[in-house]
Amino acid sequence: MRALVWRRFRKHKPAMFSAAVLAVIVLGCVFVPLILGYDPYNAPVELRRQPPSLTHLFGTDELGRDLMMRIWVGGRVSLVIGVAAVFIAITIGTLVGAIAGFYGGKIDNALMRFNDFMLAIPNLFILLIVAQLLRSLNLPELSGGPLLIIVIIGALSWNGAARLVRGQFLSLKAKEFVDAARMSGAKDNRIIWRHILPNAASPIIVSATLRVGNAILTESTLSFLGFGIQPPMPTWGNMLKNAQSQMVIAPWIAIFPGLFIFLTVVAINYLGDGLRDALDPRHVE
Repeated sequence: MRALVWRRFRKHKPAMFSAAVLAVIVLGCVFVPLILGYDPYNAPVELRRQPPSLTHLFGTDELGRDLMMRIWVGGRVSLVIGVAAVFIAITIGTLVGAIAGFYGGKIDNALMRFNDFMLAIPNLFILLIVAQLLRSLNLPELSGGPLLIIVIIGALSWNGAARLVRGQFLSLKAKEFVDAARMSGAKDNRIIWRHILPNAASPIIVSATLRVGNAILTESTLSFLGFGIQPPMPTWGNMLKNAQSQMVIAPWIAIFPGLFIFLTVVAINYLGDGLRDALDPRHVE
């Protein structure tokens, strides 16, 4: 099965190229800051707004900090937020969708009506309100750090996953292998987690992959609006926010963070598209 999935995935050239791009970005976030050695938070003020050069390949920002260093350090934060937030969202969505799809009836109706209510409200509107409310609590562990953004995005992004998992469970629970498990005396928990969920794993994995890009964009949007990660910790989003006033005199300060957001999100989407084709049992080679 793994060999078949890999063979299908290899035939998806954009997905293979995107996987290579993502690998370069991830490895760069891990190792490039160790090689460059610049301080991402402080720099001599006389170096501010230096254009790209051999000394500073991406130039310097409005405070003289090496932009390449800050992009790779900020990429660590953005990628961790994207992956961790999606893990939370997929976990919640899987739990809700599995319970709703397996048990049906009033439980399904109550959970899905709440899900529909959440989907009807603009997601960004809720994110901004919750971010401001949590920040007003003045909890040190939530004050403008990654944990706050991870919790907010993860806890408010599970709705699509819940509907996907519910649909899978509604389809799979009527299959013969579920009836066989019931006749063998298996309890509901075992049927849900050992029999149905593994057979629904492929679309969940694809959905999770695609949602990482959305989570990175959401973090960038929140940081750009001033509700996300707070300076001096860099992320691609708040680097774009800080670059607003420098666009005319130092456009590279905005170009490079925006380029990395674009490349990462597009690569993740193509990777998810390739995984969808590779894991689809109806796919014809």
